[in-house]
Amino acid sequence: MKRWYDFAGPGPGELGEEDPVARVHLGGDDELFVTPTRTLIYRAEGLLSDESTEKFPHDAERVAVSESRRKAKFTLEYGLDGERSFAVPRGSLDEVLHPVLAGVLSAAGITEPGETVERTFRFSELTLVVTSARVVKHVGAAVWDDDYEEFHYDDVTDLTFEEGSVATTLVLTAAGRQERFKAPSDSARAIKERLTNALLAHYDVGSLEEFRALSAAAEGEENDDEPVDRTDFGGGPDPLSAEPAEVETDAGTREGPLDDDSATMETATADAAGADPSGAADSTDSSQSAGAAGTAAATELHREQEREAVDAGAGRADAAGSDGFGDSGFEPADPTDDIAKEVAALREQVERQGEQIERQTELVERLIEELRRGR
Repeated sequence: MKRWYDFAGPGPGELGEEDPVARVHLGGDDELFVTPTRTLIYRAEGLLSDESTEKFPHDAERVAVSESRRKAKFTLEYGLDGERSFAVPRGSLDEVLHPVLAGVLSAAGITEPGETVERTFRFSELTLVVTSARVVKHVGAAVWDDDYEEFHYDDVTDLTFEEGSVATTLVLTAAGRQERFKAPSDSARAIKERLTNALLAHYDVGSLEEFRALSAAAEGEENDDEPVDRTDFGGGPDPLSAEPAEVETDAGTREGPLDDDSATMETATADAAGADPSGAADSTDSSQSAGAAGTAAATELHREQEREAVDAGAGRADAAGSDGFGDSGFEPADPTDDIAKEVAALREQVERQGEQIERQTELVERLIEELRRGR
C-alpha cells in the first residue's frame, strides 16, 4: 500500500512528523499539501525551474484572495513579519481555500481539537465557515482576519430560511438575537443542507422541528430554575408631577430645607395659582400668569401689613383720648415718647416684613422660571 509520500511531492523530511490532512492537485506534478500547522506548495522540476517546496505557516493574521482570468492568488499576512503569497489555478480556488482556512482557524484557536470544518462558503465580501460546532462569519474584502463573528451551536435556538428569487436569507437565532446571512440562490441549497445537518448532528436530532421543540423545552427549564425575588417594598413613593397645580403647598405639612419665608412664599404662590385654575395646566402661559399673580399677591400683602400697623398706632392714640378723662376735667396729655417709640418700632417691623415679601417675591419668580425651564 502506497503512502502519500510515494507520489510526487515533498518528502518526509519536508513535513517532519506531521501528516497532511488535505492534498490538492495543481496541475502537472505540482501539489498542495495542508498539515495542521502549515501549507506546503510542491513545484515539480520543469524546463525553467528546479524542484522546490514552499512552506506557509498557518499563524497568519489575515488571509486575502484575489482572482485573475487564469490564476487565484492567496496572500497571508503575518503582522510585523510581512506577507507571503502563492498562486494556484483559478479552478482550484475553492478546493484550496477550504483546507487552508481551516488550518488558519485552528492555529488562531477559533476551532477546537477534534472540531471538523465541514464547508467554506465565499460570497463576494461574505465568508461563512460551517464547522461541526459553530458558524464563523467574516465580512470584508479579506477572506479572514480578526474582525469576525462566531455563533456556537450551543447558543442557537432556531434556524429558518427565507427564500427569494435572487438570494436566500438564512436566519439564525443565537443568544437571544437573530443573525441574517444572504446567500445567492444557486448556492443556497448547499449551505442550507450543510448548516442544517451540522446543527442537527450537534443536538443529535432528526429534523428542525425536533430541534425547535428541544430548544423550547430547554428554555422553559431555564425559566423555571430562575429564582423569583418576592421581597415586598410596599407601594413605593408617589409619582412626582411637574404640574404646578398638583404640587402640595400647605406650609403646615410640607417638609423641606426652606425656612418660614419659603413657606410664606409657597402659600402666596398657591393663592395665586388658585385665582386662575385653568392657567395652571398650561406650560409657559401658566408660569407667566402665576408669576404675575404671585408678585401682585405679595405686593398686596405688603400694603395690607402697612395699613394694619398704621391703624394699630392710631387705635392706641384714640384709646388714650377716650379713656374717661374728658368728663373728669382733665385734659389728655400729648403723645409721649413711648408712643413715638412704639410707632417707630411698628414702622421697623413693617419695613422688615416688606423686605421679607420682596425676598419671597424673588423666590416666587425664581421658582416660576425653574418650572418654565423644567417643562
